[in-house]
Amino acid sequence: MRTLIGHRPLLLAAAGVIVVDDLGRWLIQRRSDDGRWGLIGGAVELVEPFEDAARRELFEESGLVAEVLHQLDVYPGPEFRLTYPDGDQACVVGVTFLAERVSGT
Repeated sequence: MRTLIGHRPLLLAAAGVIVVDDLGRWLIQRRSDDGRWGLIGGAVELVEPFEDAARRELFEESGLVAEVLHQLDVYPGPEFRLTYPDGDQACVVGVTFLAERVSGT
């Protein structure tokens, strides 16, 4: 796709997961592309439901499995227009979930 449109903005769908332990601590990760801290999550694949994407990203990025996910928020808007270190631009529409009954290490 980028070979066709270059660095121009793409509309991206994303799913994020909030994982909170019994002490109230949030699990966050450091991004490899820009070094910023954030929630577990990532892009939704073609025709993938947001909740399925959240479960997949949680497992791929942390090895954790959530028995229950509660949708918390949908976030679009100008504050979610991003420019990545390589110059690629994206306008993200994301859905955030709260994980419950999480297992794995």
